[in-house]
Amino acid sequence: MCLVALAIDQSRRFPLVVASNRDEYFKRPTAGLAWWSPKPGDSAILSGRDLESGGTWMGLTAQGRLALLTNVRGVLPLEAGAPSRGRVVTEWLTGREETGDFWMRTALSGYNGFNLIAADFRRGECFWASNTDPHPQRLDRGVYGLSNGGLDAPWPKVDSLKAGLQASLDAARSVDVLATQLFGALADRRLAADHALPRTGISIDLERQLSAAFIGTPDQRYGTRCSTLIITEKTARQPITHVHERTFDAAGAVVSLRRARLRNWPPRYVGDDGHGPVAQAVVSEHEVATA
Repeated sequence: MCLVALAIDQSRRFPLVVASNRDEYFKRPTAGLAWWSPKPGDSAILSGRDLESGGTWMGLTAQGRLALLTNVRGVLPLEAGAPSRGRVVTEWLTGREETGDFWMRTALSGYNGFNLIAADFRRGECFWASNTDPHPQRLDRGVYGLSNGGLDAPWPKVDSLKAGLQASLDAARSVDVLATQLFGALADRRLAADHALPRTGISIDLERQLSAAFIGTPDQRYGTRCSTLIITEKTARQPITHVHERTFDAAGAVVSLRRARLRNWPPRYVGDDGHGPVAQAVVSEHEVATA
């Protein structure tokens, strides 16, 4: 994944919203949004899947974990033999470690540069971490943006998507309207002005090509492979989380739309005294439909 905006408690009706694009080489084999397990006995993950290395760029579990990852450009030298960064996401999703223990192990595992946003809603935790930065940062109420720099680095497409997410939340009166507006923001192909481009060690021409929210290189070898939304909606009876994925071909045309709906997700563990767990919310529906 190369672009994401995340809103936490910015709307009473939609307390959690994630809008993201995954940019990748089109030759890299990929499976669409579905439930799957990395290993026998692991918790099932709802996500797309990298079929080359076996990991994923963003996913969630019925047990209340969520994670997403972006690569970092221009900070650490790339190591050809480094493990696949998609493994970071699956290890968080299928694990049970607390943030500190997980991060201590992960930061020392030899990955190339990456950003991670991860949450465990049962514990009330959400954090950003990067192996280019020494300490994880807790994410509380707010709108956050991430591309291939640090958290909230003021890249034009990061700022634009954050603004689009906030504007969509302010105006949306339904999940369908919100999803349409967010997919529109993720489909923005406008290039940034040269003076506003980040400097990450690649050519100015390539920086320009990668500056749009929706990427498509002239040779059609690399670009935005999918756009994914996670929208949690508060209803009178229970929270419902909607996951939408659009996938694209090398020409930028939509080739599939997958949707999932999870009832009582994310699960919450809050005691009467505000401290201990009372009961686990159960996902009663987690099917994926293809339209």
